[in-house]
Amino acid sequence: MAATTEKTTMPSSDSEKGTNMAEKGQAPQLMEVNETGHVQELERNFSLFSICAVGIVTGNTWAALGGSIVIAIYNGGPPGVLYEFIAVSIFYWLIAASLAELASSMPSSAGVYHWASITPGPKYGRIIGWFAGWWNTFAWMCGTATMASISGQICVAMYGLYHPDYAPERWHVFIAYLIITWTCCSIVLFANRALPTINTIGLFFILAGVFITIIACVTLPHTAGTGYASSSFVWAEWSNQTGYSSNGFVFCAGMLNGAYAVGTPDCVSHLAEEIPNPKRNVPFAIAAQMVTGFVTAFCFAIAIFYSISDMDAVLGAPYFPLAFIYAQATSSRAGTTGLLFLILVPILCCCTGTFITCGRCLWTIARDEAVPFSGTLSKIHPKHKNPFNATIFCGVFCTILGSIYVGSSTAFNAFVGSFVVLTTLSYVAAILPFIFTRRFSRMSATPGPFTNNMRPGPYQMGHYLGYAVNIIACSYILVFAVIYCFPYAKPFDAVSMNYASLITGSMTIFAASWWFVKGGNYIGPRALLHDEDVTHGVMQSST
Repeated sequence: MAATTEKTTMPSSDSEKGTNMAEKGQAPQLMEVNETGHVQELERNFSLFSICAVGIVTGNTWAALGGSIVIAIYNGGPPGVLYEFIAVSIFYWLIAASLAELASSMPSSAGVYHWASITPGPKYGRIIGWFAGWWNTFAWMCGTATMASISGQICVAMYGLYHPDYAPERWHVFIAYLIITWTCCSIVLFANRALPTINTIGLFFILAGVFITIIACVTLPHTAGTGYASSSFVWAEWSNQTGYSSNGFVFCAGMLNGAYAVGTPDCVSHLAEEIPNPKRNVPFAIAAQMVTGFVTAFCFAIAIFYSISDMDAVLGAPYFPLAFIYAQATSSRAGTTGLLFLILVPILCCCTGTFITCGRCLWTIARDEAVPFSGTLSKIHPKHKNPFNATIFCGVFCTILGSIYVGSSTAFNAFVGSFVVLTTLSYVAAILPFIFTRRFSRMSATPGPFTNNMRPGPYQMGHYLGYAVNIIACSYILVFAVIYCFPYAKPFDAVSMNYASLITGSMTIFAASWWFVKGGNYIGPRALLHDEDVTHGVMQSST
């Protein structure tokens, strides 16, 4: 291949290396430049099947819905959960379609951070991408904390099943949380080449687990003699226990649970530099994740609601309400333990997947020097070939978030709300400017401050359909990002307040403060190299 001149998309560290080699008179090294213009530092370990497995495992929709279902039961009861889940899934399909189109055009491990830097055009791309990167990275850290928290609650619930006099304390959950957090983090740190295999195993447990759980909830209530809930209880008996008088608002607020379950359409995009042909494979993996997630979660929700015989016992559960639903379905400790194990294993795999994602998110913004300690966090471990330091930081940060759980019973709800609000804000930062800069219609236009010059990839929705999908997706995000910050119930106090807005605002203020410190020297991602510009050859400094 012919030698290629270093592009402006290269991070400063790569430029410095090239300059130092030239000064010392050393022969330039052969390095691969990927579509982002960065040196290809990560190994392409993932196949199309394994990247789909990552999406399904990290999304883990049915387990996430079950683990946080008590949040939504108050907002309409079982009918509310089901219909709210359908509604929010439709909106997230539109968001996923919008992100898949961007991923097909610009595959990058930076994901929405990269897209939000390009779609507005050069004038505002730097600052919009800056905030999108911060929002998305912190959101995935919150998501990791929630998965570890749910896992800890399941472990405590399994112990409580065999100790009827057990009085759970939040620090018990915290101990389990710490063990799970660092176990999953260590897997990502030290088993990078095994991650595709681990995610394939996780895919098996997710699909097998939901299938066995559905079969158990469908058959055991009849054989155990407890019977089934009525169809009107599952599909028609609306129950508003939030204190809000407007059922329409209650329905919209209850969509938070579904948004938490399905709201990870960008997760596979962060592995774009670890998979061959990402322009085709990333959108395909997003589609596989969204379809599989909806089907499994909806069937799972129907099955568990038909197995409920005492809703008051579920709502008054001292720990992990899903355990009490399983107990009513199986009428046995062994059966309940087995079903809890079937949801625990997928959630542990999901927690591992969220560590993969948040570590890659932090690494990508660190290599563009958008966060403190970028020099450390942007390094790829020479042996393990992964963003080792960034992943460790995510583990430390999740430990700090977990310690908040010990002091506040509402912390889990705050993490859930923050994850949904922050991810959707990062999505709208990429999609909304894409509308204003007229999508792909100006790909051959003269470069200007509001011209993105983006070329469509193999997956493209078309002109009018694309505008419609993008506009509806952005409208949903802008409206519901506000609704999801309202208190969960009335009346409320300092303990029951929804702190998602506080967490989101604090993170945004911190990002803005760092912008004033480092933003003047920040360059950020640039438009991706096109196929004819990508070569595998000698990297050298331009002179």
